[in-house]
Amino acid sequence: MRIAVAGGTGTLGRQVVEKIAALGHVPVVLSRSAGCDLTNKNSVKQWLVDAQAVIDVSGSATTSASASMRYFTTSTANLVSVGREAGVQNHVALSIVGAAEIDSGYYAGKAAQERMLQMLDGGYTILRTTQFHEFVGQNIDRLSAGPVQMAPKMRLQPIAGSEVAAALVDLAIEPAQGVVQDLAGPQEENMPDLFAQYLQHQGKSSKIVEIPVPGAMGKAMRNGGILPQASARLGQETFSDWLVRQ
Repeated sequence: MRIAVAGGTGTLGRQVVEKIAALGHVPVVLSRSAGCDLTNKNSVKQWLVDAQAVIDVSGSATTSASASMRYFTTSTANLVSVGREAGVQNHVALSIVGAAEIDSGYYAGKAAQERMLQMLDGGYTILRTTQFHEFVGQNIDRLSAGPVQMAPKMRLQPIAGSEVAAALVDLAIEPAQGVVQDLAGPQEENMPDLFAQYLQHQGKSSKIVEIPVPGAMGKAMRNGGILPQASARLGQETFSDWLVRQ
């Protein structure tokens, strides 16, 4: 089976590509570094030839609601329209738990993407997940300031990227299912605690300063708005177990 992966060179995308190949299918990587601009319909066309499914794990490095919405609506429209012309039977999109309700900042783009797909007459699958364990290291790099490490005040239930990648590939090789059961990590955590564990694992002793994020996004991060509902399927690997493997 030929499966196109939008965002296939990213942190999660690389794991999706590996899972596809390990199952004996053929991954096709769609990324800017590979020469594919997802916001350009003509650029997308050559990459979806003979693809039976698309897995979209692409993203945009912005916290602007308007920029995020512009990226996700444009890229999704291109992938879906070109995909249907090429015979793609299942467009699998990764979304975020709580995005549709928060609908602010980066999440506004994911909310718009979900709305677009749910207007289709089938042919799509949406998997909402919580943040990945890998998300911690990415934020540490972004929020460090010399000997001080800032950490957002945030309740989360992170999951291993490898478990998300496996779930996405399993969905892609099956018929389209619409919105499926949310997927979350095994237990609730606090971001400052995860920062401390990560830094200790690296042999660092930075002073951690907890900071509240402003706006609707920050409020959701603090009050549990990005935590999964009781109906979510839970992954197996805790953050501490994942960290041991790094």
